[in-house]
Amino acid sequence: MRIAIYGTGGVGGYFGGRLAEAGEDVTFIARGEHLAAIQREGLKVRSIAGDFRIAPTKATDDPFSIGEVECVILAVKAWQVPEAAEAIRPLMGPESFVVPLENGVDAAEQVAAVLGKAHVVGGLCGILAWREAPGTIRHAGIDPFIRVGELDNRPSERIQRMKAVFDKATGAQVEIAEDIQVAIWSKFLFICALSGIGSLTRAPIGVSRTLPETRQLIEQMLVEIYRVGLAKGVALPENAVEKALGFIDALPDKSTASMQRDIIAGLPSELEAQNGAVVRLGKEYGVATPVNAMIHAALLPQERKARGLDES
Repeated sequence: MRIAIYGTGGVGGYFGGRLAEAGEDVTFIARGEHLAAIQREGLKVRSIAGDFRIAPTKATDDPFSIGEVECVILAVKAWQVPEAAEAIRPLMGPESFVVPLENGVDAAEQVAAVLGKAHVVGGLCGILAWREAPGTIRHAGIDPFIRVGELDNRPSERIQRMKAVFDKATGAQVEIAEDIQVAIWSKFLFICALSGIGSLTRAPIGVSRTLPETRQLIEQMLVEIYRVGLAKGVALPENAVEKALGFIDALPDKSTASMQRDIIAGLPSELEAQNGAVVRLGKEYGVATPVNAMIHAALLPQERKARGLDES
């Protein structure tokens, strides 16, 4: 399968690297020093599932130079999705499809608004990974997986083809979700609570889930997100909060969320796509979200500063 990876960070670099390792025709879209290092030395992945290196690596910063592909894996930050959807137009043919793997619940709709719903497959992923250095990805936790599904949950040949491609790769698996919105919101429960508490406390999850005071905040966030999902019409199971909390409890003690790491570094973050989205959707559907609203408000001044919206 001819695949483009738009966004070669922890998610795109790892999953794209595994596909390239398996012999698929993969082109990575990256920028700056990261791109230069990949072009010079190949893409290196340091993984708890086994280190590997893709060299030479097909990599560029110019989507026009690639031409049409069968599949685009979109792996940018959630706040970058609308701009990225415009940027990948040169990669799209009549049968091309995009799989957004961002955190949050808005990415598929945002891509569909630019490229058309027929070109979008719902998706999410699970992995603890980041760009460790230019040209190097670090995978430090979670058995990597991707879940995909058509936005209307119908069976499709393209979904089966994507699964077959990943079935040939090592260190990653693709599952076809019975209900892709339930799958996306189930992950959102977990990642939004993890991101919110980590960004607020600046502590790894092993600390925040142990202290009674911060554990209570995690549990309250999860309940609020669950109620918003139900109000939106997502058929979340009754044990969704319990499962999300179990996933948080199973993480390595030193785990942090990408939103947390960005906020600590003073970078623009996914605040609006995560806790901010809970607040926004809560207002839309008449669901109170006081804990998520508090976390969003507490982090907003720094977020505005990181985006150059506050000169102080």
